[in-house]
Parts: sequence; structure tokens; C-alpha cells
Amino acid sequence: MLLPLLLAVLWGGSWAHDPRFQLQVQELVRVQEGLCVVVPCSITYPAIGWTHSTPAYGFWFQDQTRTDSGLPVATNKPDHDVQPHTQGRFQLLGNPSQNCSLLIRDVQMEDSALYFFRFERGYYIRYNFMEYKFRLEVTALTQKPEIYIPETLQPGHQVTLICVFNWTFEECPAPTLSWMGATASSHEARPRTSYFSALTFTPRPQDHDTELTCRADFSRKGVSTENTVQLSVAYAPKDLVISTSQSDVSALEPQGNRPHLEVQKGQFLRLLCTADGMPLATLSWALQDRVLSWSHPSGSRTLELVLPRVKAEDAGRYTCRAENRLGSQSRSLDVFVQYAPENLKVMVSQANRTVLENAGNGASLPVLEGQSLRLLCVAHSNPPARLSWARKGQTLSPSQPSDPGVLELPQIQTEHEGEFTCRAQNPLGSQNFSLSLSVAYPPQLLGPSCSRVDEGLLCNCSSRAQPTPSLRWRLGEGLLEGQLSNASFKVTSSSSGPWANSCLSHSEGLSSGLSLSCEAQNVHGAQRATVLLRPDEKGLASKAFSSGIFLGSGLTTLLFLCLILIILKILRKKWTAAESPRSRVSRRSTILDYINVVPKTGPLAPKQKAKPSSPSRPPPPDAYPPESRKNQKEVHLVSRNRPGPKSSTQAPESENNQEELHYAVLDFPGLRPWETQRPKNTQYAEIQFH
Repeated sequence: MLLPLLLAVLWGGSWAHDPRFQLQVQELVRVQEGLCVVVPCSITYPAIGWTHSTPAYGFWFQDQTRTDSGLPVATNKPDHDVQPHTQGRFQLLGNPSQNCSLLIRDVQMEDSALYFFRFERGYYIRYNFMEYKFRLEVTALTQKPEIYIPETLQPGHQVTLICVFNWTFEECPAPTLSWMGATASSHEARPRTSYFSALTFTPRPQDHDTELTCRADFSRKGVSTENTVQLSVAYAPKDLVISTSQSDVSALEPQGNRPHLEVQKGQFLRLLCTADGMPLATLSWALQDRVLSWSHPSGSRTLELVLPRVKAEDAGRYTCRAENRLGSQSRSLDVFVQYAPENLKVMVSQANRTVLENAGNGASLPVLEGQSLRLLCVAHSNPPARLSWARKGQTLSPSQPSDPGVLELPQIQTEHEGEFTCRAQNPLGSQNFSLSLSVAYPPQLLGPSCSRVDEGLLCNCSSRAQPTPSLRWRLGEGLLEGQLSNASFKVTSSSSGPWANSCLSHSEGLSSGLSLSCEAQNVHGAQRATVLLRPDEKGLASKAFSSGIFLGSGLTTLLFLCLILIILKILRKKWTAAESPRSRVSRRSTILDYINVVPKTGPLAPKQKAKPSSPSRPPPPDAYPPESRKNQKEVHLVSRNRPGPKSSTQAPESENNQEELHYAVLDFPGLRPWETQRPKNTQYAEIQFH
């Protein structure tokens, strides 16, 4: 029994690896400088040499300290010295007979070390727990007090801020908290020892972005920690700026006081809107009254609008608007898109109609001769294009100097045919629009002209019109149309450009009193000329019979002429006595004065309007077949345009512009004019040979 006790004294009262002695402690304890920490600890030991009334003493030593001569850092044994630098800071908690926990206040950097526990009770228990040590690791002070503050402070509304320093152990003393800042009054900022501190104040608009600090002090050596917050006082959006970039790589340029921006069509354009506000404002882009984009509902400081390829319809006023619950602010930018003329078109109005019709580029426009025509040329461009009209390379003078896109032709004539071009031009380019004008007019007849060929009759008829007219013959009530050929008649028709030609050949006898008509027609009107056929029987009977008739007719004519001469001789004596010398000189008497002229009543076709391109222009040389140009005995037609008396009962023009020449007079070359003895009010006459 004495040997173990002796060994314990020699080894400082430590039992080597005695399993009856157990201690539980955390091997590593970390704590920040200046703070407080509790190291929990518990022991078990044998019940030898002590009773319940025997006091128990515990000692915490820094490692490498001799228990027989060195001083502990903490102990509960009365009148036992401890390390000077740990005195008052290291303290055993509870009853060491069961609890060996250690409290360390105001931890300092030099406190970092290994520590072991020694336990004494009675004469037998003297044990150093060398196999159960803990390491204290002291780090720099980083823990800060926490400040509880609303995210946004409303100006004029009182608010309370709270500062808290979280202690891990209740045994640790509270720090000293204090407030610092422009918003903290001297009363509210007074230090107080507590786990938390409250600060009440009324924020002002000028308090926005100011700082407020809560400080925690822990020791007499000036170890402290603090936390600073920046006050966010709410305000309406302000400082709104629009920046632009016309390239995806170039830097943004603030527009400043320039409310206009010019950009060419097809270019890249980026618009950036920035605004300040608390809480963050909701940003939006709008073109005119149409919203294009907007930021997240929680708000943002920037909002971008990108136009990869600017179009003409992208022009207009772009407005950026920033809004929060306290107000809003907006700024606008007028974007002008420049582009060359496009969408050039011509609108047409004919015959004083107010309705405009669109014409296609390069299209042909048919216009009726004599009508009015108004062409309106319009184009989209920026800057506005200069409009002009040209014809055959020559620029035309504008009909309205104030509106050069208008071309007016009050009365269309055939010389207006051709291409008209409208040109729109600005500094970025030009565009042309062409329109081919085609002048249409109703038929104009030339003919018919008839001649005797052998034993038959050959008649030609020509007409000029646009579009090209169709010709047809009418014999009596019968219609001869197109290319017709039979034993008696042959109709040959042709056309070239605006001219239509038709030839009628007749090889058999015609009935007395038949009418032969040539009719020309197109969509704009029709015209007809009629010849009354009075064929003598010589050309229509047998050769022998015709010769007899011719001889009888010759004798009858000779007797008739002799009778006229006798009458003239008798009357001359009476006229000589009654007339003055002047009247005798002016009086002419011919044999035709006594030819039997039989007047025929009937309407003469109305006089045809004169036209610049009149039918007097000869038809194409190939208008008539070769057989019509040989062996001809010309029979000329007295047309309605030749000199002669006008009928007082002249028929008016019909609504469809159709003109009809009912009859013509056969005029045989070689005979003298008959105008001197034309009866009054006679519209036409026919000469009958008996």
C-alpha cells in the first residue's frame, strides 16, 4: 500500500494509465480574441481515501507546467496562487468533484496552448489527467454585432433599429454596445452593457446613403468589434439618362440634351435607359403609345432596347419611363430613320373622276382620246424625295409647282402616246416608275371607194382606230363579214397597226337600188359609210343586149340635147332684152343646166370631227389587193366632207359615237360641175342616164 503512494508522490500524484480515472473534454477549442468561452469537462475516479464530506480540488495547468512547483491557470483551492495573466479570466465552474468545466473570459492571443487537469481528494486521490488534454486556439476577432433595419426607410416615418451581439454561452458577460452616426442622437448613442441595443429615429431624405454604426466593446484593452449599415431612404426616380449606340461593339453615348437621333435604314441601334430610385424603379420602353419592353417587377437600374436592323416603321418617339411607389420620371428620344425612296407608285384618275386607281410599274394605260388624265406620283422616303415627271428623256414642267408629283393632261391627243416616267430622288438614292400611255379613239373611215373592173365592181374601205377596228361589208340587208368568198362575192381583209383594210369584189349583176355599206367598229364606237348602187343595164345584161341599150340611150340623149339647144336659142333673146350688160357677162349656160337631175331626200351623215391624225392619212400600201389596182375605171364618191349644201335636218350623233353616212354621189370624171344649178335644200342627188 505504501509503494503506490510513494510512486504517486514521486510522479506528482499521477497514476499512469489507470483506467479508473476518466476525463471527458473537447480536444480543440477555437475562440476569437476578446470573446468568452466555456470548455465543458467531466471526470470519474475511484472512491478510495475520501468520504462525501472530503473536499475536492481541481487545477487547470498549461502544458509543460510542473504540478509540484508551477502555478495553475485556474483552481478552486482556497489561498492557492494562479498565473498572474489568467487571474480573473480563467475560472472553474461548478463542483470539481464531478464538473471540471473551465470558463475563459476576454480571451487573448497568448492564451493559445495545451491544457490538462489535476484532481485531488483525500489522502489517496492525487491524479494528473495527462492523457486527456485540450488545445485552445485563439483567432482574430471577426464576429460583429448584427443590426436589424428595414430595407427601405420611409422619409418622415419613425423607425427603430436593433443591434444584437450573439453570445454562445450564458456564463459569458455582456459586451458594451454603442451607436455612432449622423442619425444617432446623443441620448440614443449612449453606451450600454447589454446583449442588444435599440435606436429610434425619424429618417429624412438627406439621410439616404448615410452610415450608422453599432460597436461592441469586450475588454479593458480596447478589443472591440463593430458593424456599419448604409441607410436607404426611399425617394422617387431621378437622374434618368438615355444612352445610344449605332454599333454592337461601340460604346454607349449619353444623349444628354439632344432629343433627336438620325439613323439610316438597316443599321444597328441600341438604346439604354438608366435611372436612380429607391426602391428600384420599374423601367419601360415605349414607341409612341405602344409598350415595347419593361424590366423585372422588382425593379432595375438599367433597361436595354436593341433594334438589330432598323426599319422605316421604327421611326418615332421612344420614351423611357421609371416608376416606383413614390413617383415616376420619363425621358423621350425622337428617332428619325433615313432611307432612299421606296414604294413608289402612281395613281391614275381619268375623265375627271375623283377615284384614284393604282397603276403597276411598266404597265400600259389605255386612255380615250379627248379625255382628261391626272397622274399622281407618291413615294416613301426620308428625307422627302424630290418628284419629277419625264417623257422621252425630257423633264416635264409640273402641272402644280407646289406638288411636282402631279401631272395633268386636260385633253389627251394621239401625240401623247408613249412612256411617262416619275422619278423620286433624295441624297440616299432614287427610284423610277414608268407608265406607257396608249391613246384609244373610235374608228375613222376612209372610203369606201368603188371602181369598175371588167364586168364587175371592186370596192375598197379603210379605217384607222385604236384599238384596231374590225371592218365588215353590208349589201342591202345582207352582212358580208370576215374573209368571205363565193361565186359572186369575195371579201379580203387585212390590218397593220391601227389600220384595218377590206376589199370587196363583185363579179355578177346587182339589183337596181341596192345599198353597199362599209362598217368599222371597236370598243369605243362605230362608223358606217353607204353607197347607193344604180347600175346601168349595160354592165349587167348580155353583151348584145347591152350594145342595143347603149345605142338607144345615145340617140335619146342626142335628141334631148337638140331640144335643149332650141329652147336656149329662144330664151336668149328674152334674156338679152331683160338683163343688164353686167349680168349678161356673169351668166353662164351649160348643157348640164337642162340635164334631168332628180333630187333624192334623205339624211346626210353628220359632219365628222376633225382629228389631228385624220383619215386623210393614206392607208398602208398593201391595204388593197393587186387586182384592185389594175383595169380600174374610177368611180369617185362625194363624201360628207366635200363642199356642198348642209341639211337643215342633220341627224345628231348617237350615244355610242356611231356615225353613219347613208349615201354618196357618183361623180364621173370628165363631166362639168353641176354646182351652179344645184337646187336649194338638196342633200344629195343621183344622175340617171336614160
